[in-house]
Amino acid sequence: MKADQLEVKILENRQLMGELAARTVAEKIRELLHSKEEINIIFASAPSQNEFLTGLLEEKDIDWKRVNAFHMDEYADLPGDAPQSFGYFLKVRLFDKIPLKSIHYLNGNAADLDAECSRYATLLTQYPTDIVCLGIGENCHLAFNDPHVAFFEDPLIVKQVELDLACRQQQVNDGCFATLDLVPTNALTVTIPALLKSGFAFCIVPGEKKADAIYHTIEDDIQELYPSTILRTHPNAVLFIDKASAGRLEQTSSFVQA
Repeated sequence: MKADQLEVKILENRQLMGELAARTVAEKIRELLHSKEEINIIFASAPSQNEFLTGLLEEKDIDWKRVNAFHMDEYADLPGDAPQSFGYFLKVRLFDKIPLKSIHYLNGNAADLDAECSRYATLLTQYPTDIVCLGIGENCHLAFNDPHVAFFEDPLIVKQVELDLACRQQQVNDGCFATLDLVPTNALTVTIPALLKSGFAFCIVPGEKKADAIYHTIEDDIQELYPSTILRTHPNAVLFIDKASAGRLEQTSSFVQA
């Protein structure tokens, strides 16, 4: 199935979805390492990525020592070792388990957050993104680009943002925080144009709570109100969803068979 340029793969359940996404990303990593000395990957941090990350660890014959790893967002003023920290999430689930060439963390506790954004932007410029592995939020955000700060022509590479209510509520829905008042209100994020500059984009979005977001992503006009719609303009993007997140698509006929 395709939606504009976006290839869409619907799997029976989130386990099969994660496994297929892992195989697909692993194949692309191997392919790129045949022609490049090293590659650069941005990873997402969320429970939606769990099956994918587990599957990626099970893939063989990946020369991780030639891979530089980044992540796409981080809370401001949350302790770096807090279990909700996005850097920590990836550290314990992936980065500590493979021999990466380098790992670059966004520091949401930097004394000067604007300077931290500039530092990370410089790194992303030095290491152009080959692959981005991302999710879609319940409010259709990409990284922490919620609709009110999702600018398709954003001049920045990394920026500070204030999180909207739907985004913060999702963190509670995902079980990351017990109550809304515990969810940070601000964060750092890689911007949408920076994410879309990746050579290849692989988007993993399971679960019934994401059904509305997937519907908007596929069915609505490409617009900043639904940031994830921009994925339909990427020439090498694949969206992996399960039956639950595809739930509202069953009532539509707008897919074109690839």
